[in-house]
Amino acid sequence: MRTDSSPGTLPAREHLPAAGAGTPVLDVVIPVYNEEKDLKPCVRGLHEHLTRTFPYAFRITIADNASTDGTPHVAGRLAERFPEVRSVRLEQKGRGRALRTVWSASDAPVLAYMDVDLSTDLNALLPLVAPLISGHSDLAIGSRLSRSSRVVRGAKREFISRSYNLILRGSLQARFSDAQCGFKAIRRDVAQVLLPLVEDSGWFFDTELLVLSERAGLRIHEVPVDWVDDPDSTVHIVRTATDDLKGVWRVGRALATGSLPLDRLARPFGDDPRDRNIEDVPQGLARQLVGFCVVGVLSTLFYLLLYSGFRTFTGSQVANGFALLISAVANTAANRRLTFGVRGRGGAVRHQAQGLVVFGIGLALTSGSLAALNAAAGDPAHSTELAVLIAANLAATVLRFLLFRAWVFPDRDRFPGTAAPSRQDVTPDWRNVSAAPDRQNVSAAAPAWQDATLPLQPVRSPLPTRPSRPSGSEPRDFR
Repeated sequence: MRTDSSPGTLPAREHLPAAGAGTPVLDVVIPVYNEEKDLKPCVRGLHEHLTRTFPYAFRITIADNASTDGTPHVAGRLAERFPEVRSVRLEQKGRGRALRTVWSASDAPVLAYMDVDLSTDLNALLPLVAPLISGHSDLAIGSRLSRSSRVVRGAKREFISRSYNLILRGSLQARFSDAQCGFKAIRRDVAQVLLPLVEDSGWFFDTELLVLSERAGLRIHEVPVDWVDDPDSTVHIVRTATDDLKGVWRVGRALATGSLPLDRLARPFGDDPRDRNIEDVPQGLARQLVGFCVVGVLSTLFYLLLYSGFRTFTGSQVANGFALLISAVANTAANRRLTFGVRGRGGAVRHQAQGLVVFGIGLALTSGSLAALNAAAGDPAHSTELAVLIAANLAATVLRFLLFRAWVFPDRDRFPGTAAPSRQDVTPDWRNVSAAPDRQNVSAAAPAWQDATLPLQPVRSPLPTRPSRPSGSEPRDFR
């Protein structure tokens, strides 16, 4: 994963201001490789649809991925015919490479892409980009797996698609429903920050971008689509599936080791109610309780197994001490990562030291319970010892959670300087988290359209007013 640099943190999500003269609001990219047959009807249909239904200025960008047939010639003729169409030539293949190249250079505030086969019904395009224009969402994806989607495709592709999304949910805890639908959009300010973190240049580019966005706390809007499978698709299913599984392993390993600074992306927004400092409402308490209970059950079973093993060759107090010590280290590490969401190695030693203090309190409770049992029963049965230890551990568990939440992993450990920070209080500098930024200077690379102040006004008529060409100036159809 790319972790060496980033263009900065994300600005607050707001309704897009009015674009300057000649600047499109939407840039739709069509990645193509040897698509001379399908390119022309795709661009003509998309252009006609946007002209008729989209109320703002737009651009269609053809990203030619080193085609060897007549695709560059067709793209050039389309760019000559339609002022809103442009063609970009890349000398290397890869859908992800094409999207990264075009999106990084585009000046449009909303960036989208779609497949050239027009499998997705274009009526979903405006619902796809509307949440990004309004400031409601950061990314938007078309979903073929939504209950209200209408999809026509073979059983093999249906099985592969659903299996792949099950893998993503099981391995990367993804919550979006369809990673590979070729129908997505993203805000340009978000793309500027996320694209340097995405490593893949092929078909896994979509999945990697979505996983990083979700882990960074960004909002992904899903649009049910009508989708018809293209029987002439040139996608190599086996090779693509293999590359996708390799990408899942790479991204999962990077997330598990904490090598991606995604927490720095999540905090700059000022519109997340979870960031508000509201009295008498503990933040994240429900999720932390669930995570702590799961970790607690597993660590208790681990502790009992260790105790039973040590008890076969040593006394109860020594067995309890060793079992509790080993399970406490594992419990602290698991709660640090899973319950309280602390990633990376920073502060790990201190957290383990504080966890050992909590362990000492648990040791006192359990050891005291064993001592009281031995004093009362003399030589109690092993099952009786286990029952007493379970009861003592339940009491120690409640105390451990309170100490973990209030002392070992409080919110201020992750955001030094404040007890309950808001997203505006987090610095855009990726290496210094102590200074508060000027919100208006969050991104030094802010595009020109952000300087405008007037919001985009809705157009009541479905047909926007456009300048008409003089008589006789209509370009010739080159069909």
